[in-house]
Amino acid sequence: MNGNFVYCNPTKLYFGEDSLDFLNEELPKYGKNVVLVYGAGSIKENGIYDKVINILKKNEKNIAEIAGVMPNPTLAKLYEGIKIARNHNADLLLAVGGGSVCDYSKAVSVSVNCTEDPWEKYFVRFDEPDCEIVPVGCVLTMVGTGSEMNAGSVITNEKTKQKIGHVFEDEKIMPRFSILNPRFTMTLPHYQMTAGIYDIFNHICEQYFSDTDDNTSDYISEGLMRSLIHSSKIANKDPQDYEARSNIMWTATWALNTLVACGKSTDWMVHMLGQAVGGYTNATHGMTLAAVSLPYYRHIMPYGLEKFKRFAVNVWGVDASEKEDREIAEEGLAAMESWMKELGLVMNLSELGVTEEMIEGIADVTIVFDTGYKKLDRTEIIDIFRESLI
Repeated sequence: MNGNFVYCNPTKLYFGEDSLDFLNEELPKYGKNVVLVYGAGSIKENGIYDKVINILKKNEKNIAEIAGVMPNPTLAKLYEGIKIARNHNADLLLAVGGGSVCDYSKAVSVSVNCTEDPWEKYFVRFDEPDCEIVPVGCVLTMVGTGSEMNAGSVITNEKTKQKIGHVFEDEKIMPRFSILNPRFTMTLPHYQMTAGIYDIFNHICEQYFSDTDDNTSDYISEGLMRSLIHSSKIANKDPQDYEARSNIMWTATWALNTLVACGKSTDWMVHMLGQAVGGYTNATHGMTLAAVSLPYYRHIMPYGLEKFKRFAVNVWGVDASEKEDREIAEEGLAAMESWMKELGLVMNLSELGVTEEMIEGIADVTIVFDTGYKKLDRTEIIDIFRESLI
């Protein structure tokens, strides 16, 4: 294990078909004023909204709502939510939805009592909050982001076309509790399901493809990836398979709750590339990652060849006998590509509305990290985007 690290995760998870019942145990821990946060309204169609409202009323809560949180929450929507939460004197933000709703709620939680502009403070300067934080609880209806058990938040500035994430350091920003019922995810369209699956997979890859030491975190990551590949194939054929969907949900949480990052430098450049695309196109997050992943990994593979070889053998079962390291690594990425195509993922940026004319602008808003196997320069970023076009 590399370096020194601190691991703390205070989020309490309730998992399973009866998990929503435990909301009755959590609500008495907070004040009367609850702000219910949700998306476009699918929770009203599938009955989850009514179930949550009934529990809130049973616990005699005063309810305000922030509705219409979009898949890539905007800065304008953040300002709207801050105003609602302030006017309601919120004691708890209850996010009911997918990762975007959870992300958004955390952004509201650190902004309600903030005296500065939250975009400048949290998403430009990446400062930590120095104000009182409104606690967040989550009822998850879509899996992928892992936002139900981490301190991350992503907001899109629609004016500057920047989509920026901030992983806060204070564990108080993590949801105090999260309710995970796999049944709630089964009403999602196939496109959203597979986008979430790839988001999970890439979260693991972003932490796996870094460092060269013999790291316990990498062994955990390999097991999570194998489990996800197995369950994703089942769910792709039968989205109502409870066992597969429950395994996918549990893997999503552990893919990004900081566990497999322990002792790692991590990479995160696929996310930076994908988020830059998302800022320009408003495309589904998991699909932006799928479109840029393979060109990026093939570009950095020579700099982390040993790990890519290990990925091929331990995750994809590539036979390494009598082969050169590069050939083994390439077979691993080829196996990954076949799996992605089997799921029906978007494999190029043109499908997401990106044109050649957009590429330089997207490159200009791409944040560059230097913690992976290769720090990209602007020319490399443009080349990767161009390779991702077709």
